[in-house]
Order: sequence, then structure tokens, then C-alpha cells
Amino acid sequence: MISYHGTEPENALIPGHTTESGGVKVIAALFRGLVSYDPVDAHPRNAVAESIETTDSAVFVIKLKRGWTFHDGSPVTASSFVSAWNYTAHGPNKMQAASFLSHIEGFGEVNAPGSTVTELSGLEVVDDHTFVVTLSAPFAEFPVTLGCSAFFPLPESFFEDRTAFEAHPIGNGAFRFVSREREKNILLKRYDGYAGDDRPSIGGVDFRIYAGLADAYYDVMADTLDYLDVTPFWALEGDRYLKDLPHRTHDRTYLGIQTLSFPLYDPRYADPRVRQAISMAIDRVKLIDKIFQGHQVPADGLVPPAISGRAENQGGELCTYSPARARELFEASGFDGDIELTSNVDSPNQPWMEEVCASVTETLGLPCRFASIPTLGEFRRRLNAQEMTAVFRSGWVADYPSIENFLSPMFRTGASDNVGGYSNPAVDALLSAADSAPTRERAWDLYQQAERAILRDMPTIPIWYQSTLSAWSTRLRDVQPNPFRELDLYSVSAADPDGDPG
Repeated sequence: MISYHGTEPENALIPGHTTESGGVKVIAALFRGLVSYDPVDAHPRNAVAESIETTDSAVFVIKLKRGWTFHDGSPVTASSFVSAWNYTAHGPNKMQAASFLSHIEGFGEVNAPGSTVTELSGLEVVDDHTFVVTLSAPFAEFPVTLGCSAFFPLPESFFEDRTAFEAHPIGNGAFRFVSREREKNILLKRYDGYAGDDRPSIGGVDFRIYAGLADAYYDVMADTLDYLDVTPFWALEGDRYLKDLPHRTHDRTYLGIQTLSFPLYDPRYADPRVRQAISMAIDRVKLIDKIFQGHQVPADGLVPPAISGRAENQGGELCTYSPARARELFEASGFDGDIELTSNVDSPNQPWMEEVCASVTETLGLPCRFASIPTLGEFRRRLNAQEMTAVFRSGWVADYPSIENFLSPMFRTGASDNVGGYSNPAVDALLSAADSAPTRERAWDLYQQAERAILRDMPTIPIWYQSTLSAWSTRLRDVQPNPFRELDLYSVSAADPDGDPG
């Protein structure tokens, strides 16, 4: 049994209703999907799926491996997936992850508020181990998405009594639910009937809920907590973590990006030259060295390393500190007024954004100031209401390791996370063409073209690719943080104080 830093999940532990990090890492231990992602480089590989086949990227025949069971002993069948997907997609159920199923034929009708249609027309059960998925349009990256928690199966017992399931979730993963005490912990134990070929050696996981990172950090130092996903900002200063946790940390870039975005409904930011100039006025290397002691990677595009389909240096000069070119473009734009940046300050964003402002002021010769918003809730409310008048903090962490996931949700016209109001018909056409490409390689080429077009418009400024410094106790062995900023529970092992495996 190991202990693992956690935060209180927003909702009950239902895969299709869990999208935030506190719940997702618990769901990932309780369930296994059709595919899983490699803990080192995130490439997808079959898990519950025996095969996922298509000839046109529109109709997929999915066959399941035999022998998989839920923690109550019931079999994992094709209906386990189809019923779960139908439930998640059904609008009146208000599942937070429903949009992940939007490529499946019939989604619009099923997902509509008040809909009485409960089954996606694009899902068909052939037999206990085979089902067919028909998409509303070809989508070559569809198989990559299937390791996302929105696509996990559910047992029959969920549909018979959801309330009972919420009190005691039943998954098909390597760990089974034991207990949950809100604001304290979630306890899981290894499921010995797990059918995967990546059986864990640890006996279970105790997700301990912390209100802040400082207490968790001190507990790892004291060997009373085994694993912490991300160390506090201040632990990087002067390389303090090296003294506190010698040989017990790991710094890695994960599948996330930190960005700044423009409220394009504000006419001051309508000229792309303004947006390009501000991007080239930011000294990313100096920012990262000063604020993060070098523990981030300057972004050269919108898609982080280890993402399927990524191309390097997509932004070119536009993502490089180029003060002379920045001043030239900015002066040509005729921008009038000061520049303001904004973010919530209930997480540590103010120091780096003030450093961005200092770089912009020094390069462009006009005032730039940081305006704080007290909470993430208020920040998101203003974004969703399109009340922002300042350049705002943005960013993205992968739901699944595909270039498509870093483009369509933010930059397609009217997309769910396109809060800046960006719209370019040429980009929309490239994204649609990429979705329907006959091969992944052709799709990647089109997505890359779309990325370059977006960067020329610069509705969002790439700043750095997210990196995290994880930490662990002296008893952990074979520690592998995965590309989603979580501990790989399948390879880690532990020793008791005497050095014996435990």
C-alpha cells in the first residue's frame, strides 16, 4: 500500500462525470479503457480492446479481449461500453465529459437538453465481445481518444442503482474501491481479478486529500506521504528541493502548455500584428530562468512534446524573443493605450505574469500591468461571459495524446473552450479536413497546417510547455511519473523500513 497526494474530487467517481485532476487519477486506478497510454511516451496501446479496425475512419469495429471482469465479478462486455457511452452522452444526465462522444453519429439528438432519445444511433452491439461505432464524419484520431475516461465501461449495477454505485464505485481496473471519507482520503486495494498484462505490485493506494501543497511537501520530506505529483513553487528557489529530497524527485515535461489569450471581441486586439508583437516581446528563456529556475521548456508552438502528430518549431520567429521585429509590428499596428494582463491569484500565477509584463514594457516601451482576479471561479465566470478586457492566462493539459486535442477544443469556431472568440474559416476547413483524413499521417499534416495558420493569427501566445517536479518517499522504488502528471501505479513498488517489498 502506498499513499498518494490527492485533492477532493468535484463529483462522484463516475468516469463520464469526472474531468478534473483530483478525480481523474482515482478513476484511472479504478477503471481500464479500450486503450491505455504508455507511461513514458504516451503512445496508445490496446488494453481491453483486442482490436480496433476501420477502413474509412468513420466506421470502427471494436473487439474485446476475453476474461475482463468488473470488481463485482460481472463480465466486461460490449454492452458495458455501449451502455456507458449512451448514458454519458444523454443530455438530461448532465455528464461533464459528454462532449468527448460528440463524434459519434446521433450525438446531437441524444445530447440535447430534455432529449427522450437515450441511445446513440452510431453504436451497435454485435455480440458480447464486439461492437461497431459509426461516426457522423470520418475522424482518423478516434482510436487515440479511447483511453480517455469518458470512454470507460460501466457495470450493470450502475444502471440499476446509481446512488449505490456512487457510494461504492465498481470499476474494471487494477484497483478496487474500499472507502471514501470526504476531505480526508479515498482508499483503493489491488484487484486480484484484474485481466490486464500490466498487473501492479503494490497492494493498494491511499489517496490522501490535502487542502494545500505545503503540507503534502513536508509530509513527503518526513516519509509520511509516499508520492506528490507536483512540488510547491517555492521548493524550486535556490534548488531547495535538492536539499530537502535528495534523489527523490523527478523533473519532466508533461502533456500541457501554458499560454496567454486575447479577448478578440475587444477591438483593441483585432489586428494580428498587435498579438504577434506581444508574443515576440516576451523573453521566455529569461522568464523561465528567473521565475522557475529553468524548470519549464519554452514553447515553440501550440502542441507539447510527446503528442502524436506534433511538429517542432511551428511558431518560428513568432514564438521567439525578437524585440526589433516586435517593435516594428507594434508601431505599425497603431495600438492605442496600455496593455493589461489578468489571471486568478488563488494559484501562483502573479509572479510569472508580472515578469511577462516587465518584458513587454521593456521591449515595446509602453506600460503593461497585471490585474488580479481573486478566484478561479470568478476568473472562469468572466471568461465564459466574455467580460474580459485584458489579455488573460490560459492553457491546456491533454485529455488524450493527440495534436487534435490541442487545436479543435480551443480554436475551432464556437468550440467549447474557445473563450477568446477566435474564428478563421480557413482553420476550420483544415481541422475538418484533418478529422476526415484517410490516414493518421495525412491527418497530422493537415493539423500541422492548421496549427501554423493559428499561430500566424496568434489568438493565443504559447509561453512554455508544462513541466512538473514530482517527489516521493524513501520507500518507493521504480518511480515513473507519466505524461499526464500522474504516478504510474503499474510499475512502482515499495519497500518497508527494513527494505523488504511491501
